[in-house]
Amino acid sequence: MTVKGVILAGGHGKRLRPLTENTPKVLLEIKDSYSILEKQLQDFKYAGINEVYLLIGHLGDQIEEKFGKEFNQVKLTYLKEEKPLGTLWALRNALQQLDQDVVVRNGDIVTDFNIKELIKNAQKAEELITITVTEMQSPFGVVEFHDKKIVSFKEKPYLGLFINAGIYYIKTGAFEYFERDYEKKEIEQTVFIDLVEERKAGVYSEEDTFWRSIDSIKDLEAAREEYANKEDKPWGYEKIVVNNEKYLVKELYLKKGIKT
Repeated sequence: MTVKGVILAGGHGKRLRPLTENTPKVLLEIKDSYSILEKQLQDFKYAGINEVYLLIGHLGDQIEEKFGKEFNQVKLTYLKEEKPLGTLWALRNALQQLDQDVVVRNGDIVTDFNIKELIKNAQKAEELITITVTEMQSPFGVVEFHDKKIVSFKEKPYLGLFINAGIYYIKTGAFEYFERDYEKKEIEQTVFIDLVEERKAGVYSEEDTFWRSIDSIKDLEAAREEYANKEDKPWGYEKIVVNNEKYLVKELYLKKGIKT
């Protein structure tokens, strides 16, 4: 089954100012000549998606000028909103032009999730929408104690709770939900709520997979640190861990579902 891609790329990135005053958030680079959006488009290509809709807004002309009608053999279509109307409106506008299942991505997510594996799992599932989730990591170190005595310190542990990872597989059967009248403007507060209440929403997750939402300069710095010596591949990535006169050592990572 042919699947289209959709990227929500219209955000202002206010918490990333001054970097986003003159540059769209999705064009911020995580390494030299490799922006958030380039990684996302490459992920789609590796998953077999050859047509992507870019939902642009703030400084969207820069995105269109940079990528044009095609990127790395992926056809690009731009849908622009003149003023922020929320993710519900943006997706409704896109889905009205499509008649195939779609993978939707928030434009500020940098992750090694295997999109092809998400598609395979979502297509086999009975739910109308599959939402990727990732385990929540504490932003702080945690103190464990018993009877007022400290037992241990844990540096930013994972909490056993899961958060929305910002990638969704949406079947055509769910498109009608986006046409309903809602007071709120965001999909998480409208369509997702209805689908959950009707037991038509499922999840997809991966363990030990890099994921970062680029919401602040600190997040961007973390992504850049991750990509300092890293290069994405169709099967995962390779990362240089030692490089000196005697040795060149690379870490190879295979995405979930990739066979050795």
